[in-house]
Amino acid sequence: MDMNLPPVEELRRVDAELARLDARRAELLARRVWLLGVLRSPAGPAAAPPFPGARPAAETSPRGAQNVLLTLGGTLLAVAALAFTLVSWGSMGIAGRSAVLLLVTSAALAAPAVLLRRGLASTAEAVGALGLALTVLDAYALHRVALPATDGLGYAAVAAGLLAGLWAGYGGLLRGLRLPFPASVAAAQLPLPLGVLAAGGGPAAVAWAAALTAAADVLLLARRAGVAVRTTAGVSAALLAVWALPVGGTLSLTGPWAGGPLLLGWAAVLLGAARVVRPAARVLAAVAALAGVAAVAGPVRAALPAEWTVPVYVVCGLAVAALWRPVRVARIPAEVRAGFGLAGGGVAALGLVWALPPVLGGLLGPAARTTAVWSGTHTAPVPAQWPATALLVLLLGAGAAAAVRGPWGRWGAVLLGWAVLTALPVALGLSYAAGIAVRLVATGAALALAVRPGVLTRGLPEPAAVPERPEPSTRPGGGWGASWPVGAPVAAGALLSRTGLVTGLASAGSALLLALDVRAATFVVLGVLLGLCAAAAVLGAGAVRETAAGGAVLAAAGLVGAGTAAAGLSAAAAGLVLLLVPAGTAALAVRFRSLASELSGVAVGALAVALTAPRPAVLALALALGGVIAAATALRPERRRAASWTAGALFLAAAWLRLGVWGVTVPEAYTLPVTVPALVVGLLRRRRDPAASSWGAYGAGLAATLVPGLVAVWSDPHWARPLLLGTGALAVTLLGARFRLQAPLVLGGAVLALVAVHELAPYVVQLVGALPRWLPPAAAGLLLLAVGATYERRLREARLVRERLARMR
Repeated sequence: MDMNLPPVEELRRVDAELARLDARRAELLARRVWLLGVLRSPAGPAAAPPFPGARPAAETSPRGAQNVLLTLGGTLLAVAALAFTLVSWGSMGIAGRSAVLLLVTSAALAAPAVLLRRGLASTAEAVGALGLALTVLDAYALHRVALPATDGLGYAAVAAGLLAGLWAGYGGLLRGLRLPFPASVAAAQLPLPLGVLAAGGGPAAVAWAAALTAAADVLLLARRAGVAVRTTAGVSAALLAVWALPVGGTLSLTGPWAGGPLLLGWAAVLLGAARVVRPAARVLAAVAALAGVAAVAGPVRAALPAEWTVPVYVVCGLAVAALWRPVRVARIPAEVRAGFGLAGGGVAALGLVWALPPVLGGLLGPAARTTAVWSGTHTAPVPAQWPATALLVLLLGAGAAAAVRGPWGRWGAVLLGWAVLTALPVALGLSYAAGIAVRLVATGAALALAVRPGVLTRGLPEPAAVPERPEPSTRPGGGWGASWPVGAPVAAGALLSRTGLVTGLASAGSALLLALDVRAATFVVLGVLLGLCAAAAVLGAGAVRETAAGGAVLAAAGLVGAGTAAAGLSAAAAGLVLLLVPAGTAALAVRFRSLASELSGVAVGALAVALTAPRPAVLALALALGGVIAAATALRPERRRAASWTAGALFLAAAWLRLGVWGVTVPEAYTLPVTVPALVVGLLRRRRDPAASSWGAYGAGLAATLVPGLVAVWSDPHWARPLLLGTGALAVTLLGARFRLQAPLVLGGAVLALVAVHELAPYVVQLVGALPRWLPPAAAGLLLLAVGATYERRLREARLVRERLARMR
């Protein structure tokens, strides 16, 4: 390329060269695609390679188009043969009909041999499929013409068997055809079930025939047959199982001695399939395990009363689930054992769901109260008359969970053990006292676990052995129960502790609700709960300690409230007595620091104050006592800020309420008790921190009296209040100016000005009424002219005033 050309000409030539290279590259890529298609297609090279200017490439390969045409042709021929057999049969004699069918079938079956020798495999496959279809029509025609009196089902069973053998032999002769062997397997599914039906067999016999057929399919799956043959056998066996297993399950309920062996047979078939079909081994093993459970539990259930039905199934399910653990003798594959565990665990889980109503009845039954508190009558258990075998199911589940190694098993055992104690009063119909005792025992055991979960986490790997990336345990006896990372005691302990805390609180609430039926029981239960919660608060840590401390405060409040109710005190008097609880909480907080207990004490105090609300005098006393408690709490440095403000607010509210009870209407009686201590506090703050703002030190205290007094002045027709308020505002203003304090100067000056306006307002009104009507507008106009003439000077003066105020504190 000439480098001495002008830049414009050189750029044009560069663009042209790049375009030529792009076109050549596209041509070569198209050629490459065509060559790849030639190499991959067995039908030979295409007539013309794709080059620029040629026709667009075909959307289908030659082989695909050939297969479509052959399939369509074979289908049309089969339809034509079927129409000939069913519609046009009667227009020919017996010899002609037999000759036509024999001739066409023989030709269709013989043609693939010739086509295969010529290398036309696809055509041979299509013609062979037509020949197989014609053999079915031949069998039908033979029944209609030669054997019309033969039973249809029996003839179909025999014909299916003969066709299966004929097709298998045909496929053996012509190894190049792929369809005969799968077709033979599909036809072989019919002889046994149809033969049993023809012989008058019932559902059980037909299901046995299906099981034997499926067993043959499994044997075929185990052989090194083609993919199409093995797929056909697997799908056929699955379809037979989908039909026969529900039949066996129904028979295990209605006729267990007939359905049990059938289900065991199907379980054996499914286990054989699980060993062969490894990708679906877990699912097949689970279905086999379910069939085995139904087979064994059916006869046992039939020999026992109805309430033992679920326990029997649960026992069988747990027995199957036990095979999930490693069994070296039986050499059961891991996937099969996983399926056993899945099935057995599912049966046990369904049994636990069945056993849940007594648990819910024991826990929530006392909440369904229809009578008054301390009425002496008890709510009927919910649900009523539930079989006691539900307890056995729960115990079985707890035992199975305890046998599982690892934290999850221990957690399940704890939860199910608590469920047993909760369901015990309902399932066994225990007396009222026994029901309360059992609930309290459950509460104590759960709280003990929450305090000391390490009792159940012994034997797990220690936290010091935690690797950088924890891996599941692979030691013998592992599995789901051992798939907890190394260092499990920490996580397992936290899980068990929270579980114990939640279940303990649930049992405590249930016991308390039940105890409200009888006065003595209420005191006993509240006392026991107070002791349990206090012990857990002292011995526990973290969330357990805080929650138990709060529960102890609430239990103490319940005892005080129950005592006031038993003594017949009014609500207001009960509120005053109830203030003993927050007072005790504040006293204990000096040695026993617990945020939950303090918050619970605050809640109890708020309830106590609310109880005294109907009687204002008692309410004032309650507020004052609350202020004393808050002031005592303010002695602690970490609570000083919040408690001091709370104490001040409570004292102020108590004083105002007392003044209102006495009938005092002077606002200064309400505001001065706030202003004086507020100003004293502000003065002390300014002495300690001279840089503090006057608004923060004195603003709130001054506004507390000046603003309400100013409002009262504007509605007071007498002269004493404006005089006193004006004098006070003048003194505040002078003090602000003397000590250069912004808040006193601004507040005092503003109030003084407004008081002066209030005093001069009547005279201004009289003066305006005496002047001519044109004088006020004229005076306003002159004022505006004067301000406008000295606008810049006035702005400078206003700026100076603002700056002086800004420099004040």
